[in-house]
Amino acid sequence: MGGLNSRNGAGKSDHAQLLSRLMKRKENPIVHTYNNSFLGFAARLSEDEAKSIGIWPESPSFDDKFMGPIPRRWKGTCMPAGNITCNRKSIGARYYDDPDDPGYIVMARDEDGHGTHVASIAAGSPVLGASYYGQAKGTARGGSPGARIAAYRVVGPDGESWEAAVLKAFDDAIADGVDVLSISLGSFEEEKDFYLNNTNAIGAFHAVERGITVVGSAGNDGPSRGTVDKVAPWILTVAANSIDHGRTIGSNQSDVARASDCIPGSLDYGKVKDKIVLCENKNRHYRPTTKFKDLKSHGTIGMIVIDDIETHVPFSYGTSPIAAVTEEDGAGIRTYIDSTSNALATILPTKTVIPSNEPAPTIVFFSSRGPPMYGIENLIKPDVAAPGLGILAAWPSNDASVALPGKEPPLFNIISGTSMACPHVSGIAARVKSWHPTWSPSAIKSAIMTTATHRNNRHAPITTVDGSIATPYDIGSGEINLFDPLWPGLVYETKTTDYVQFLCNMGYDASMIKLISSTVSNNFSCPTNSSSHSISDMNYPSVAVSGLKSNETRTVKRTVTNVGEVYSTYTATVEAPAGLQVQVVPNKLQFTKKVKTRTFQVTFKFTTANSSGDLFGSFTWCNGKYKVRSPFVAGVS
Repeated sequence: MGGLNSRNGAGKSDHAQLLSRLMKRKENPIVHTYNNSFLGFAARLSEDEAKSIGIWPESPSFDDKFMGPIPRRWKGTCMPAGNITCNRKSIGARYYDDPDDPGYIVMARDEDGHGTHVASIAAGSPVLGASYYGQAKGTARGGSPGARIAAYRVVGPDGESWEAAVLKAFDDAIADGVDVLSISLGSFEEEKDFYLNNTNAIGAFHAVERGITVVGSAGNDGPSRGTVDKVAPWILTVAANSIDHGRTIGSNQSDVARASDCIPGSLDYGKVKDKIVLCENKNRHYRPTTKFKDLKSHGTIGMIVIDDIETHVPFSYGTSPIAAVTEEDGAGIRTYIDSTSNALATILPTKTVIPSNEPAPTIVFFSSRGPPMYGIENLIKPDVAAPGLGILAAWPSNDASVALPGKEPPLFNIISGTSMACPHVSGIAARVKSWHPTWSPSAIKSAIMTTATHRNNRHAPITTVDGSIATPYDIGSGEINLFDPLWPGLVYETKTTDYVQFLCNMGYDASMIKLISSTVSNNFSCPTNSSSHSISDMNYPSVAVSGLKSNETRTVKRTVTNVGEVYSTYTATVEAPAGLQVQVVPNKLQFTKKVKTRTFQVTFKFTTANSSGDLFGSFTWCNGKYKVRSPFVAGVS
């Protein structure tokens, strides 16, 4: 957890003392030490919501038919437990033992489908005719189908990980020689010393220091404000949006019985046999599939869920005949049931529906929203959005739980979440890296952010599912573009020193920062003028300022690097809301063979009294060929 230059003589007792101070715990939490990127320790922390990360290497999405030899620079391994084998596509597989359950045999093979699904989204080989029993049929391919995959499984079959495994996986991935790390793991913690306690933030910092792009899921705790995960500025944080197709759920026919929330154990089971049960879904501790599993064990043959939110998500119900309806439709169903003694219902067969007139994409309800917590008021998160609703991708071929009756388990499955959005961006990052192997992680991140779109298929602003215009706290810079990041025109280079200064501005002192960074010198100290407002000056592709008062002027600085035509001139345009004056100075940037970088300032002035909240807008640099767009947020107090 500490950097290579930090406290080289530190031992386990010192580490335990540090953890005890930060975590207010007395027991010895040391469980593993590191030799590669981490000179330090890992600890058992109290909770992690991580999903299982492994791989099913026999999937056709990991076929290596058209792959060349494995590059010599690859230093990874394929750990054999679980009868797993690697090839020229899937070149690495590691797993990590759980010290709390030494009896469980851990292996790199995926046991719940999550790892296989996200890996194939990022870099799966093309598979013709892929579908889930005919649904979403077409060619399945990853964002970077020519990239190779290494899987690092950090959890057991219960879906929970331990923090030492996460850190060791980062450590091994760095030593193995990966170019991009895709992190579809949960790590939401409400901790004061977030950057000292969050394994994703710490591991990602070390990876970025060594030139590895780290992409992470924003979390599924939306739509409430301030729920976004992976808020570290060195991580590319991904929200989830819809794509231009929907699904309806279905199968079977029978009587309907009325129930309330259908909590397991709460019903008169003698009344549900051979019935379709109508259930509310106000208690979200129980998923609809959990409720139906309980009902099915007592003879229920179908379930209708009344929930506005559930109708927006094509959850994979597998063999379960479940339909989701809105509150309004649910009220109509209740009226119908009360009007007759012989109510009938039909749940129609599942089919893929492609709406021709609906705006797309939209930001889905479950996608976690900004602004970041932990006192970070001058940084926009998430960074971008990507498809995360009803995504078809590879699945373990032995999973009968998602098979239809009388059918073999599918090779592909359809599920939703920011875990699915994250690898879309990881695939694009790998594609950019292959085209520009010398680009830094921040240059790749900038290229993806500044080329993202904030317009939908109707050329109108992208909205959330309730129809309101998506703000940067919903969508970041916008929905990702597949090819434009290869040629972004200009990039914002955020250096490791910028991230160190960010930690200073967050209130961390030099001794704490040395536990996170391996590049700061032994005599490093934070500037005396470090403050949270200074975070706005970090050379980031988006801009956030906070605490702006009436008639107050706030100026931030940015530097861009030309990666397009050698000789070019860019002109700035601004989109600002009423009451906020925004000026870019200078508003023209000229680049030549000798001048590859230019610095400019953005000035914000709030001119309306008696108002508060967040104001959103953007500024764009354009040279007639490239458009380099940056969103901004001005927090008014």
